[in-house]
Amino acid sequence: MAEAKTPGHGPLTGVRVVELAGIGPGPFAAMLLGDLGADVVRVDRPGGQRLAIDPRYDVTNRNKRSLIADLKSDAGRNTVLDLVERADILIEGYRPGVAERLGVGPEPCHARNPGLVYGRMTGWGQEGPLAHRAGHDIGYIALTGTLGMIGAPDTPPPAPANLLGDYAGGSLYLVVGVLAALHHARATGTGQVVDAAIVDGTAHLSAMIHGMLAAGGWHDRRAANLLDGGCPYYGTYETADGKHMAVGALEPQFYDEFTRLLGLTDFADARKDWTRWGDLREAVAARFRTRTRDEWTAVFEGTDACVAPVLSLREAPDHPHLAARGTFTVVGGVTQPAPAPRFSVTPTAVRGGPAQPGADTAVVARDWGISGLRHD
Repeated sequence: MAEAKTPGHGPLTGVRVVELAGIGPGPFAAMLLGDLGADVVRVDRPGGQRLAIDPRYDVTNRNKRSLIADLKSDAGRNTVLDLVERADILIEGYRPGVAERLGVGPEPCHARNPGLVYGRMTGWGQEGPLAHRAGHDIGYIALTGTLGMIGAPDTPPPAPANLLGDYAGGSLYLVVGVLAALHHARATGTGQVVDAAIVDGTAHLSAMIHGMLAAGGWHDRRAANLLDGGCPYYGTYETADGKHMAVGALEPQFYDEFTRLLGLTDFADARKDWTRWGDLREAVAARFRTRTRDEWTAVFEGTDACVAPVLSLREAPDHPHLAARGTFTVVGGVTQPAPAPRFSVTPTAVRGGPAQPGADTAVVARDWGISGLRHD
């Protein structure tokens, strides 16, 4: 029997979130909450954000509404506290102490709303020798050891965009934290502060690797392990047209299929013989260079060899599997990832394009019941 879907736009329908505008992981976390159905009001500062893109294309501001408030003024501060009084969650990404100096730190917010979940997003955390230092994703993941795991041993570690630190180690941990704290607040009536530091989250992501390191199953150097490019049947290879294929044929049955389709059955017994890995890698690389990426894609299509083409950002939405699932969507002419994960009873949706700074003051005032709310 099919499950009956509930009205609304996701499992967080009815949850109210105040986002104090910033860049990077804070906005992405608030977008994820909005994607899940929360009513997110972004408090933008006059003049906008440095490093920000054109607001019309800032996908991390979808499923939100925006008003402008100058937190350095009494009126702006009172606007935020009025929102806080009606909110379930607040997210801020300032350096430690800045929110307190602006008068919107945890103490005045909890005075207005004791059940508020106060989410703090930083790189270094609220405490520690580096807490007040500036930083960006690449520096945070550098200190945790995760950046040092990536890349070839004879080249500097590559910059993995800002996905590993900002979004995986930062935004996702903030969302997990505020939702866990919200569960507690609704059970007890007591809010709390969630200190989400990118260094903490990124370190936590490497839990399995640390276990393997302690057990002697991981070498503390790059490209020397099963999952970091050290293994010739787990990595990427260049094709005849300068593109690439990704190989993840770890299990015996997948490896057998991989070597058979690649025409390298002479290496069928080399899977566990690391003394032959150098020769295997050279043979695999040479074979992949004989055909184009699309030709190899056709060879491995429909098999369990665990081989896939490496697609570009523009190519990915058109892949048949992703297209069939609707993994990407187009909103306002902008192709973007659809909300994830998926829910059988409370489906999510992109309800609107990026919030434009200050465009929603009147409707937020009406919906949140704040009389006199205005542009600051």
